[in-house]
Amino acid sequence: MSEVTRILSAIGQGDPHAAEQLLPLVYDELRQLAALRLAQEKPGQTLQATALVHEVYLRLVGTDANQPWDNRGHFFAAAAEAMRRILVENARRKRGLKYGGDRDRQSLDPDCVASPEAADELVALDEALTRLEATEPKVAELVKLRYFAGLTIPQAAAQLQISPRTADAWWSYAKAWFQTALEEPPDIS
Repeated sequence: MSEVTRILSAIGQGDPHAAEQLLPLVYDELRQLAALRLAQEKPGQTLQATALVHEVYLRLVGTDANQPWDNRGHFFAAAAEAMRRILVENARRKRGLKYGGDRDRQSLDPDCVASPEAADELVALDEALTRLEATEPKVAELVKLRYFAGLTIPQAAAQLQISPRTADAWWSYAKAWFQTALEEPPDIS
């Protein structure tokens, strides 16, 4: 049993000091995941990797979280999901009228208009992922592990306990599904 798995088990059993021991062990990896994820965002993202890691950590092992973690992989999969939710919440918040969601950014050069915020794209991606999850939950889980946790096909396959070949096929299916889903407006009827 790895040190991380042992500490996660202690957290699940209610050890109040275990959470303090966990952060130094997982911080660097969480920071790399956050930096990778934020690098995929368009310029203008105000959320920093360190802030994202701290928010994820608080959600996962904060005082309200009584989640029993099976192992290190389970913890990092949950961290990827938490990052996804935080980024989507941030994107939705930015879209709000209170934060100028109805306005486009302008660059300092008056002749150039900045590209639209990634907030709309991230929200659309989240909505599409939710629709995929309703019909293909395992494929959606693979997408979360690949896109939000930055895992490779073999790493994601190991986490999902499927063969890399199956994971590769699911990934191809997911890419095609998202291409179609993000081109078509959602059916409101």
